Amino acid sequence: MERGLVVERVAQLIRVYLFDKDVYVRGIPRGKVLKKTRIHAGDYVRGKMVDPGTFAIEEVEERKNVLIRPPIANVDRVICVMTIQKPEFDNHLLDNLLVVYDHVGCEPVILFNKVDLLDEEGLKELKKWTGIYAEAGYDVVHVSARTGEGLEKVKDLVKGEICILAGPSGVGKSSILKQLTGEELRVGEVSEKTERGRHTTTGVKLLPFGEGSFIGDTPGFSKVDALQFVRKRDVRNYYREFLRYECRYPDCMHLSEPGCEVREALKRGEISCERYKSYLKTIKEYIPDLKELCDGNET
Repeated sequence: MERGLVVERVAQLIRVYLFDKDVYVRGIPRGKVLKKTRIHAGDYVRGKMVDPGTFAIEEVEERKNVLIRPPIANVDRVICVMTIQKPEFDNHLLDNLLVVYDHVGCEPVILFNKVDLLDEEGLKELKKWTGIYAEAGYDVVHVSARTGEGLEKVKDLVKGEICILAGPSGVGKSSILKQLTGEELRVGEVSEKTERGRHTTTGVKLLPFGEGSFIGDTPGFSKVDALQFVRKRDVRNYYREFLRYECRYPDCMHLSEPGCEVREALKRGEISCERYKSYLKTIKEYIPDLKELCDGNET
């Protein structure tokens, strides 16, 4: 059987890219797949050609993950798009995104857009936050969708992968997508009240770019609550810099437990106070000695 990738799912329409033939054809589910499997964009499928433009899908390979909004399977990497100014950077929103995508098995890349528009204060902030997230263990890229600056590095990072763009409204995701692929693909915004997409298309599409890479889009949003996806006590496992330290107790939440090496690292300035504050906010906890812990450790 031939192997392909589902690159589009709109209602009953399925479009498949066939690797060996380097062509796009219509996919038709057959047999058990038709009866039991909901096919998503990003699914790797196997089957055979039944005519020059039609591919019979007889098998869907096991997925490594499935994102819910929009439904895309086998996402290798998430490009988290943020800006320092216009709109102002929200590190807590980014930290929630990083927790959620790490949890579902997608490697995040942090992309700061509109760097060409930053004033002197903005450039200082860019340097500060780049240092914080790079030290925490993330790839950080500076780009300008307007000029194309930095986008070649993005292409290199996601070469041969399925990736998506994620981030709040107004950060320029559509402009980045157009620069990468030459096409526009918007899936709408998310209402704060309903957490559902407004003016959202019913289909999901992956666009090719670079060398064997495919990219999809996600709705814009203004807030994300990691606790809707991750248990409170597990959030600590997705703050990467915390994992470098071994506390006295394996179940340490890094709050006020004795022998907490994360808190000791925070005192020494090895962990960013901004990140630790965001962690406390994410798990909805307060500790009275936070000022003492962070004294002299805010950049």
